Amino acid sequence: MRIGIIGAGNIGGTLTRRLAAVGHDVSVANSRGPETLAGLARESGAKAVTVEEAARGKDVVIVTIPEKNIPRLPKGLFAGADRTVVVDTGNYYPRNRDGRIDAIENGMTESRWVEQQLGHPVVKAFNNIYAKHLMERGQPKGAPTRIALPVAGDDVRAKAVVIQLLDELGFDGVDAGGLDESWRQQPATPVYATDFDAAGVKRALAAAPRERPADFRG
Repeated sequence: MRIGIIGAGNIGGTLTRRLAAVGHDVSVANSRGPETLAGLARESGAKAVTVEEAARGKDVVIVTIPEKNIPRLPKGLFAGADRTVVVDTGNYYPRNRDGRIDAIENGMTESRWVEQQLGHPVVKAFNNIYAKHLMERGQPKGAPTRIALPVAGDDVRAKAVVIQLLDELGFDGVDAGGLDESWRQQPATPVYATDFDAAGVKRALAAAPRERPADFRG
């Protein structure tokens, strides 16, 4: 598949390396320009591009930047990209990174807010795993200790695409419901920063408390 990755931090850089390694046509962008990604491009075989190029003509685009920077992305970035699956990996950290986002504080899920900013449906995935584990802990399908990751979104086809990518990377995907249920995988929930198998992910999602903990409120 043609995959664009917007953001080259811990998760973005890891996904660039891993998705290129399993044979996808990967383009990666950041806010500082393609020239700053020359080393990652050489290492991974991905193409370093502009943000606009990372979003154009892709089957999947993964947006993996801090929540506070989402509104700074170019307007209309996904105009005409009706079939593109857009993945949001982000988490809201109001106290140590993002500052207060009123809509999220008032109860909107993080990824629903991201979706509104982008003007395009999103799938929430890759937000509850450490980058090092994403890089190193993939296992063959059927392995008894294979890690599972939750995938939330409103589009069944889009979620299936993301779950297929997870499988290629060595992880099971668990359908976590619609995007408005994605609060169940936000920071400080039972599934966050864990390495559960599929059954464990389902139990953790079901056990998630609705109220956001004080440490994750602005």
